[in-house]
Amino acid sequence: MLTPDEFHWHIEGCKLNQRASQKMIYLAFYDYAKAIFEQQYSGRKEDLEEILNDSFLKIFKHVEQFRPAHEDKINCFKGWLKKIVINTAIDHYRKNAPYKHYIGLNFGSFDFTGESGNGLHELFYREIMRSIQELSPSYRKVLWLYIVEGFRHHEIAKCLGISIGTSKSNLSKARKQLQSILSSRDKVLAA
Repeated sequence: MLTPDEFHWHIEGCKLNQRASQKMIYLAFYDYAKAIFEQQYSGRKEDLEEILNDSFLKIFKHVEQFRPAHEDKINCFKGWLKKIVINTAIDHYRKNAPYKHYIGLNFGSFDFTGESGNGLHELFYREIMRSIQELSPSYRKVLWLYIVEGFRHHEIAKCLGISIGTSKSNLSKARKQLQSILSSRDKVLAA
């Protein structure tokens, strides 16, 4: 990982389109970007490479727009990079939507339990993740982007090419459908 001074120097180099600085930023943050993709989207290796390369191209093209919100510029950059990777993956999905029927959200590798999770929490977590996989793809995408990624409805609408009202409606329906799925499982377990 880069030190804060090295990071600042290489970001400034990227603004000047210096290939050596771009390479350093790419190498320093590639594994982080790859982890974001693998954590949330299942797919082919070719998709991974294309999305990550497109993401870094966007970063280098728009690096002037990077504005750290606080002192820790590296973590600010990671947040900015994360948003770019997610948006690029969504754009990739939309572009290839006629050839694919759903976005492969990989809920199984996302850890909601944290380090302090115990066996009971792990059981609840797995049950919720299985239930989320049963949601329709459009509901699942909106639920993921809103709850896990923290996107607002106008951002979801822009990313998925839907209206804000559709985003709100899909989230509401996803919550009701998820509640119904979990309730039906509780009834089966109680019987």
